[in-house]
This record gives sequence, C-alpha cells and structure tokens, in this order.
Amino acid sequence: MEQNLTTGSVFRNVVRFSLPYLLVYFLQTLYGMADLFIVGQYEGVAATTAVSIGSQVMHMLTVMLVGLAMGTTVSIARAVGAGNWAEAAKATGNTVTLFAVVSLALTAVLLLLVRPITAVMSTPAEAVDGTAAYLTICFCGIPFITAYNILSSIFRGMGDSKSPMYFVAVACAANIALDYFFMGALHMGPAGAALGTTLSQALSVLIALLAIRKRRMISLQKSDLRPQKAVMGQILRIGLPVLAQDGLVQIGFLIITIIANQRGLTDAAAVGIVEKFISFVFLVPSSLLSTVSALAAQNLGADKPERARQTLWDSIGLAFGFGVVVAIAIQFCASGVVGLFTPDAATIAAGANYLRGYIFDCMFAGIHFCFSGYFCACGKSGLSFLHSILAIVLIRVPGAYLMSRLFPQTLLPMGLATAAGSLFSAILCTLLYLGLTRRDVRRNSLHSVFG
Repeated sequence: MEQNLTTGSVFRNVVRFSLPYLLVYFLQTLYGMADLFIVGQYEGVAATTAVSIGSQVMHMLTVMLVGLAMGTTVSIARAVGAGNWAEAAKATGNTVTLFAVVSLALTAVLLLLVRPITAVMSTPAEAVDGTAAYLTICFCGIPFITAYNILSSIFRGMGDSKSPMYFVAVACAANIALDYFFMGALHMGPAGAALGTTLSQALSVLIALLAIRKRRMISLQKSDLRPQKAVMGQILRIGLPVLAQDGLVQIGFLIITIIANQRGLTDAAAVGIVEKFISFVFLVPSSLLSTVSALAAQNLGADKPERARQTLWDSIGLAFGFGVVVAIAIQFCASGVVGLFTPDAATIAAGANYLRGYIFDCMFAGIHFCFSGYFCACGKSGLSFLHSILAIVLIRVPGAYLMSRLFPQTLLPMGLATAAGSLFSAILCTLLYLGLTRRDVRRNSLHSVFG
C-alpha cells in the first residue's frame, strides 16, 4: 500500500522508512554470511575461499541491478508524490519489460563466462572448481534476483518499504535451512551454498507475486508494458549512471580482492571474510541511500525541495553517527569477529588487521551514500558516478595496490586505503552539493524577479 512521505516529521519519516529497508539489507546479507559461516563449519579454507569469491561476484551483479532499479524507484516516487498514477503505471510497466530482457541476456552471457571470470579473479588453484560450481548455479538464478529487485523497487517507489522486508525474511530462513541441508547433510560444498541461495531467492519472488495478487497495487494495462521513449528514457537516465557507479565500485573491490588473492590462500580467505562482514556493517549507509532517494524524490515530486534537503541531512547524521560507533568498537573485537567465520589462526590474524583499517570506511561511506541518494532523487545521478569513479581511480585501487607492495606482512594498510577512498568521495560530494544548491538558489531568485 502506498504511503505519503511528503508530510509530517522528516526525521520520523526517515526512521520509519529506513528501518524496514535496513532489515531487508540485513536479511539479504545473511544470505552470504550464512553461506560463508556454514561452509566454514563443514569444509576447509579452499571451500570458504570459493564461496567468498563467488558471492562477491554475485554481490556485484546484484548491486548493479539494484542501481539500475533506482531509476524505477525514483520515477514511481516522483509520480506518486505528484499524484500522477497513470505515470506511475507507465514506469512500472516499462520496468517489467526492461528487466525481463536484461535478466535473460545476463543469464545467457554469464553462463558462458564462468571459467574466464574465475580466472580473472585470480582464484587460488585449490578453490577454482568450487568457485566455478558456485557461479554456474547462481547465474542460473539471475532471473529470480532480477524479479525480486524490481518488485522491491516498485513497492519502495510507492513509499512501502515493509513488504520487501517480509518477502526476504521468509527467503532468508529458507536459505539457512537449505544451506545446512545441502552443505551439512549432503556435503555439497560451494555448490550446495549456491543451490540454497538460488532456491530461496525463487521463494522470495513467489511470495512477492502472491502478495501483489491479494493487494491493490498500480493497475497495469498492456500499453504500459510497451516501451515508451520518455518513460524508458527517464528510468535509464537515472538508473544507468547508478548502475555504472555501483558496478565500478564493485569492480574496485574485486580488484582489491584480486590483489589479496595474489598474496596467497590465507590473505585471500581473510579479505573474503572481512568483505562479508563489511557488507553487513554497510547495511545502515545502504538503507539510508535508498531512503534518501525515495523520500527526497516524493518530496521533489510534490514541489517541496526544503523537505528533500532536510531528508538528506537527517540521514547523514544517522549514518555518520553509526559509523563512528562501529569504527571504535571494532578496534577492540576485530579478532573475535573474524574468528566467527574460521578457526584458522593465521586467517584470523590477517583478517583482524584488515578489518581494523577497513572499518573506518563505514564513517565516510555513510556521508557519500546519502549524497548519492539525494543526487538520484534530483535526477543528477551522474554526480554519483563522478565521485565514485574518481575515488576508485585516484585513491582506492592505487592505494590498495601500493599498500600491498609496501607492507606484504600485514593487511592493515590495505584496509586504510579503502577508507581513504570514501573520505575523498565524502569531500567531493559535499562540494558538488554546495554547487548544486547555489545554482538552485540563483535560479529561484531569477524566477521570483522575472516571474
């Protein structure tokens, strides 16, 4: 059911919308963390490495699909904010058509590239077969991943962040149960982890479709499914830069993973484990990015730019405060966190050092994530792409490579290099926002003078 987010307390709307979103991200992250945790209980370091590498590739694809779906969320949210239900239906129908084509094409292409992807990731020889098996099964499930994310984007564009939480909660429970069955009882290793994840994602789509049938959603006509230049153009203008941004960010992380993989099996496993934990910690910034994009878009659609800006700053305050608390806490419990996923002492030591540096990324990422959500709501998603690519090319990747070469005995400097990349993005986003705001103020002043 749609929710009007253009009235009432801005801060309360941010909290009420972001909490279900946060729980969705938490449950989705449990997918990968459960895979990694359970495979570590029944298999060795090679299987753990295979699942961590394979799940990183899948995370990259999922993040890119979510980025493209941002165009849907913003388009529907603006239409809902303006009370234009016909436009919301067109955006929904064109989204279904677009993502149906995208998912089928991705599945076909990626199944042909399983072995090359495994090689590009510099996968340790002991983990190659397990990684290939994991990716093959997960690639077959891309249509389910795509379907879930577009359904969720439609719900959120209408102001409903709770329904996707219920869908994925059931799927997450099923995934954990299937992981224990396939990896614990049947000893299928990485293939079992992938099978459990794929089947649980299919379940989440089924539940979402059943919910849509029982509830009043946007009424679609056949004409809404037909690609329309203006509607498709708006979705792609917003979604493609976000897809490119998220894809490049993930490529940057994959390059860092490759650098770690070249250091040997222990460092490869350590980095994989920390990346999984970091994805858990990043739930708060990620949920606030999506919250800012949906709430700010509705308020801009309702011609309430002041509320849109207040949404941004309230969200930044929440994200940065959370990052500070977590960064401090991790300095005292890093070894214990890594030890949850592996009993290997060398992997724990390496992972703890990496985590202590990497965790500062959460503080600065919270800032630039919120700015990215605001830029998307304004239809300026190209700005999000700009700060991300500059941070990757100038700071994150070269910094990680340099630190790996200068400090071969520890992963701590590599972790700090990732945080430096986010600090750069946060500073650049602030400057871009100030420039955008000054331009809008000048435009409004001229409008008031000349009518």
